[in-house]
Amino acid sequence: MPQDTTIHRDGVARCTRYAFGPNKLHLCGPDANAEVFAYMKEGIVDPGLEKLLSRFSTLYPYLEHIARANHIRDPFDDRVVHAYWIGNELLETITPQSFYTHLADTLDLKHKYTPKEFEQLARKLPQGARMHHSFHVFNAYKRTGHDARFHNLESMDSCRISWGTVATVDGPTITLKRKPLILNGHHIGLGEEENFVVTRQLQDDVEFDELKPGDVLSLHWGRLCEVISKQDARLLEHYTNKHIALTNLTL
Repeated sequence: MPQDTTIHRDGVARCTRYAFGPNKLHLCGPDANAEVFAYMKEGIVDPGLEKLLSRFSTLYPYLEHIARANHIRDPFDDRVVHAYWIGNELLETITPQSFYTHLADTLDLKHKYTPKEFEQLARKLPQGARMHHSFHVFNAYKRTGHDARFHNLESMDSCRISWGTVATVDGPTITLKRKPLILNGHHIGLGEEENFVVTRQLQDDVEFDELKPGDVLSLHWGRLCEVISKQDARLLEHYTNKHIALTNLTL
């Protein structure tokens, strides 16, 4: 079982890249996107940024739970952040019973959902659900940030962590080959790759300056998060497809 030896501070920077998109849209986290933007623009990581991230009422409890289950002291340890947003072996240590407690008590979904809605969600836990961002996006249909509306296909496609392979780079404009979320009859799934155009923003990481065709990028709410490895892309696809399959059980 993974043991805590060192606090990995770059997990805070990674987490910020993924959390910024919905925070800027006022969907999740504190009303402090100007502060988060300043941290990203300056490349600063300090306890103040950690405090801001700890105010994300859905994200931070997931990080805490994953860390605690794996005997890792810091919820922002990069292994924990990677597990939640991308996926890794830390997710495999968490039992369905522990996941149930997280949803029912920590996130209080048992009271925020109707009994039927919560029972439908809970039944998926022993069927392979993992504490990955995609589980919550696809299976907790009612958003748990500031916007309590139900997800639709477009919002699920934006909210999931997607990935795409760089096809062309033209100044700030990057064209990716990306699989969209599609509806096929009464089931959702990932479609065939298509062009997806994204424009670099001022706060984007300097690593995007050296992009080349074939690089793989992750995205959240249409914003670039980071360059990821092909192995990370495979992990993302694995956990995404796992939780899409659970969604299709109740569509």
